[in-house]
Parts: sequence; structure tokens; C-alpha cells
Amino acid sequence: MVPLKDENPIHITPIVTYVLIGLNFLIFLIELMLSPDQLNNFFHLFAVVPQELSASFNGISVDQPVPEFLTLFSSQFLHASFIHVGFNMLFLWIFGNNIEEELGRVKFIIFYLACGVLAALSQYALATGSAIPSLGASGAIAGVMGAYILKFPNVRILTVIPLGIFPYVVRVPAFLFLGFWFVQQAFSGISMLEVQTAVGEMMNQGGVAYWAHAGGFIFGAILAPILGIFSDTTSNENSVVDW
Repeated sequence: MVPLKDENPIHITPIVTYVLIGLNFLIFLIELMLSPDQLNNFFHLFAVVPQELSASFNGISVDQPVPEFLTLFSSQFLHASFIHVGFNMLFLWIFGNNIEEELGRVKFIIFYLACGVLAALSQYALATGSAIPSLGASGAIAGVMGAYILKFPNVRILTVIPLGIFPYVVRVPAFLFLGFWFVQQAFSGISMLEVQTAVGEMMNQGGVAYWAHAGGFIFGAILAPILGIFSDTTSNENSVVDW
């Protein structure tokens, strides 16, 4: 299922959401200008490389100019393909503005980056010795989706469901759309664990970071209430203050 828009108007200009989308596209354009060798070095420098992160946690130098713990943040702005960045930014565009309005801009930045870090660590925990860079904004955006399903479960999402060659457009409640997405990610992650060494094979060959998606979603649902997503004060402030 592919979301097109949500029926959830906002009363602010979602500056942080716009900036995040702009940064992700800008960095992806920079990636496109790099040669294959340069891009590989770029990813190893700024993406999360689990074995290097493990070494840094153990106090072992990995001889990189960027401290490994910082890659938990920088990796959130890297993407591997047009489809990767395109779909991630579509989801952020649809769901991010409302969460920014509810939390406020400063809290939203903290929330977004924290979800991205916790999502990356969720994936890292399953393959701490992998040498394959892990990257993408999907873990942070999954956190936004976890917050959205709590705050706006009944908002309708205009959704495209591909049925053969004919796309079918429906209005789906957020709890159904996002709930299905989460179950799909969790089931895919669990399915990999059922086969011995499946996670190791996935991480050594590259693949989809299902546990980063599921982890980000769960942590988003946990952090959003802590940061006050259900606070009337935040919503009232955002309805009159726009910076």
C-alpha cells in the first residue's frame, strides 16, 4: 500500500519537516555526484557500520575521522537509491507535519533524531559484527508513524492498493494503514530469525532493515507521549505560534 495524503489539516508551517526533506534530498544529490569508490567510502564514513560501532563501544579505535556514535545520527540522512529516498520522504511528508505540530518544532527534532538512533540500535543489536553499512531515514520516520497511530488513529489516509495492473484508491483509517505496515515489518523481521543465520546472511549481503523499522515504530509510540503529544498546551501553542 502506498499513501498519497492524509485528511488531517495543520495550522502551522511545518518548517522542520520541510528542512528534513530538503536535507535528505540534498545529501542524496551529493551521493549521485560521487564515483562508486567515493560513494562506498562515503557510506563507510557516515553510515552505521556495526562492527566498527561494536569496536568503538569496546574502546577500540577504528581509525575513522567521524566518531562512530555520530554515525547513528548521520546515517539517518543517507539513502541508497531513488526509490529509497523517494518513499521515505513521501511518508515523512504525509505524517511528519502533524507530529511536528503536536510536539512543537524543538521537541519534534529531538523526537525524530532519537527515534532514528534507537531504530539503528535495534537493527545493530541483531548483527553487531556486520561490515555492511546501515543507512536511511526509515527508522526515524517509523517513529513518526508510531506517534501518528497513537494521536490520530481514525484519520483517513488516501491509499493506493495495486491490484494487478490497475491501482485501487481507497480511504483507510490510520490505525489500519499503519498497523498493517508495522505488522508487515515485524513479521518480516521475525521470519528472518526463524532460519538459522538468516540475519547474518541478510546483513552480509545487504537488505531491508526490518528491525530498524519495527524498533523505530515502537520507540516512537513510547517517546511521543513522554514528550507531550497528548498535551493540549502543545497543540494550543502551535496553533498561534509559527516560526
